[in-house]
Amino acid sequence: MSSAGFESHSTGSNFLQNHASLFSKINFPFTLSLIGLIAFGLLVVYSASLTISDASLVKQLLGLTIGIILAIIIFNFDVNRLSSMTKMLLILNVVLLLSPLIPGLGVNAKGINGWIEIPIIHQRFQPAELAKIATILMMAGLVSQYNGKIEKLSDYLKLCGFLSVPFILILLQPDLGTGLILLVVGASIIIMGGAQKKWVLTTIAVLVGLVALVLITDPIIDATLGDKHSLLKDYQMSRLLVFVDPSIDPSGDGYNLQQSKIAVGSGGIFGKGIGNASQAGGGFLPEAHTDFVFALLAEEFGFVGVLLLLVLYLVLLLSTLYVALSAGSMFASLVCVGVAVMWGFQILQNIGMCVGIMPITGIPLPFISYGPSSMLTQVFASSFVASIYRYRAKVSKAS
Repeated sequence: MSSAGFESHSTGSNFLQNHASLFSKINFPFTLSLIGLIAFGLLVVYSASLTISDASLVKQLLGLTIGIILAIIIFNFDVNRLSSMTKMLLILNVVLLLSPLIPGLGVNAKGINGWIEIPIIHQRFQPAELAKIATILMMAGLVSQYNGKIEKLSDYLKLCGFLSVPFILILLQPDLGTGLILLVVGASIIIMGGAQKKWVLTTIAVLVGLVALVLITDPIIDATLGDKHSLLKDYQMSRLLVFVDPSIDPSGDGYNLQQSKIAVGSGGIFGKGIGNASQAGGGFLPEAHTDFVFALLAEEFGFVGVLLLLVLYLVLLLSTLYVALSAGSMFASLVCVGVAVMWGFQILQNIGMCVGIMPITGIPLPFISYGPSSMLTQVFASSFVASIYRYRAKVSKAS
């Protein structure tokens, strides 16, 4: 064989090896489902923008772009290096959740002090969205130190104490929906990290008792001292009551729920088409591009569109859990579990409230709801899963 032929064969071999190496770093079911959800979400936001002035495709693309930039950085970074930075992550969490409460920086919207306005560009951002990721990383770092077995009650209580910090801070805004996400995600990481069943069941019983106590005493406090002193605001209590009896508030949250059900049911098999959602476009369904975006999607894309959405979500969640099983380290596995639970809880809650099987909250539907902050965070969160898959072999060898 001539030297030229040998060089050509060598070049071709290197090309194949490089591509094989690249393919081994990418989880294709995860990546393809992620791309599909982002594209579907942009299509829904575009459709909403045709009839809803607050839905801006440009702003959604801005959030996506920043999320992709952050995702590229994380994809080329071994996430396991964050496992020992729990103190820094706790401080970051505190800063993020307190920043909207700073006078002159925070912005009140919909009764929640949860946004800040970025100077110069005058763009609103919700720090609590990034706090979700910070909480996942913080709890995964703390729990991974016990190597899958939390034997002492004092250690379990310490972990619950760390989790209570972001939960309490988010209630100060007050943002009960995001608070529930932080609580469920953190609790899932503690449980998967080896917490004893009796401790978990006792904690759940205590929480249920506290919730019942709040529901009983809050109306009394509201009646005697006013809404400012009650733990649950009037609209939050109304949402809980509507979940029990949708007819109790026919002009408020009960109305929203009924219109959402009408929108979901009127989509039929193939939907009414892009921009033809009569419930959202006619102004009958409030927050159709954010809280009730699933109803908008179901009305425009019908059963087929809903089925496609659920399949994409299922593939995303299953592939994330697969990465958790092959991660190579306890920390990385718990991060993947946290991300999967965050997505799963938001999906269940948002879709559930649109059809009346879950209480109404302001929890967005991942990758679909309008919100630059939410889109940025969901894409950013996905990059941690992608990075863990990429570096899984390196971690396994090191251990």
